[in-house]
Amino acid sequence: MKSFYRRQLALMLGIVFLSFSLLSAVFTLVSYRYVIEEKKDSMLHNAQYISEFTGTYLEQGNIRDGFFKLYVTSLAQISGAHVMLCETDGEIVFATDGSAKNYQYSKHVPNQILRFVSERGKYMGMTDLGGIYSENRFLAAAPVFGQVSPRQVLRGVVLVSTSAGGISQLWRAMSNIFFFTAVAVLVISVVASSISTARQTRPLNEIAEAARKFGHGDFSVRIRGYEQRQDEVGSLAEAFNAMAGSLEKTESQRNEFIANVSHELKTPMTTIAGFADGILDGTIPPERERESLQVIASETRRLSRLVRQMLDLSRLRALEEKNPVQERFDVSEVMLRVLVSLESKISAAGLDVRTNVPEQPVMVWGDPDGVTQVCYNLLDNAAKFAREGSDITVQVVTRDGKAYISVRNLGETIPAEELPRLFERFHKTDHSRSRDRDGVGLGLYIVKTILGSMKEDITVTSENGVTEFTFTLSLA
Repeated sequence: MKSFYRRQLALMLGIVFLSFSLLSAVFTLVSYRYVIEEKKDSMLHNAQYISEFTGTYLEQGNIRDGFFKLYVTSLAQISGAHVMLCETDGEIVFATDGSAKNYQYSKHVPNQILRFVSERGKYMGMTDLGGIYSENRFLAAAPVFGQVSPRQVLRGVVLVSTSAGGISQLWRAMSNIFFFTAVAVLVISVVASSISTARQTRPLNEIAEAARKFGHGDFSVRIRGYEQRQDEVGSLAEAFNAMAGSLEKTESQRNEFIANVSHELKTPMTTIAGFADGILDGTIPPERERESLQVIASETRRLSRLVRQMLDLSRLRALEEKNPVQERFDVSEVMLRVLVSLESKISAAGLDVRTNVPEQPVMVWGDPDGVTQVCYNLLDNAAKFAREGSDITVQVVTRDGKAYISVRNLGETIPAEELPRLFERFHKTDHSRSRDRDGVGLGLYIVKTILGSMKEDITVTSENGVTEFTFTLSLA
């Protein structure tokens, strides 16, 4: 299987190679044609200039004299070309390449070139001039006209030629520059692509390795070194670490949950089994059997409460996965109804209830059954921990589009460091502050979960023996 690094690098190199291939093809075509056209235009311009000078000179002197030859020789030397002058019949009367060497040709310029110049006024092309040159050369030709009153007549032809090798050499020099530039850019692209691709794939490999460790149960692994990257890789590493933290916390909670459930189930079951075996084998005397059966019944009810709250937890998890039912209801009525249901328990504890509830209905949005459970758990918790003969205060106030429902009791002050843990599963405060030691530590966790499913919140304060729970609901 090809790695992402190799595929990405191959793709990048392929794009660079294809781009340079297309660019080189276009450069070759355009530059070669440009060089040739530029050279042809320059040669034609030189040929026309020399033909005009020759025509003017013919009217004043003889082209065979030294000054004319010296001037044309200088022009040939400057332009790096071979210059010829021929009569209308093709006889070459003068030829020079810019050096002091004299050229004598026995051959004549081909008639078709002379005819082309006479008819078109110029000639451009590749030719060896009928064998005058040993190889094909670029040639530009222009007519020489003389004034024969009252009109101009063709007196001869100027031919300027240059070796094709010179143009090819110039083009090859330009091509070499392009080639070496392309190679340098390609090497830089390879290095840059390799570094960039490795930079992209390294965090992916680290994440894959961390995921494999997750599969073996190690949730402590984190992706480090990408905190400062302000790109998708940095976001991916941050999201992965957040997921790892959530998984680690979930695993820790799961282990703690299993341990707590095992402990909560083991204690009453051990008690029940011990008393039952004692009755059966006669260890417990008959006069204490009734007392033992009462303990068994109490522990059985405790198991029942634990199982019931475990079922409530399962239902709450289902609520967390979907939006709970939102209805419009009177939260004051719900709170008062729960108070009536707990009246006997509150009275048995010698507690008084003070209410500060508006006379008008306080209509809110939420799950009526869930809010009823919240109110029941908070009031039941307050009754457990309230000091005997003290008061429980229930208050409902509205402000800023929210209803604030508070349950306050007088008792022992809860330490500040313990307040954040009150809503954890199976967490119990010191039993010495409660007359009811049969709780399993799920009541406040259920309260927090129900309110969280409705996007509401709950807070707790405990100062100077006054403990107060306050939760919110959105006004309807």
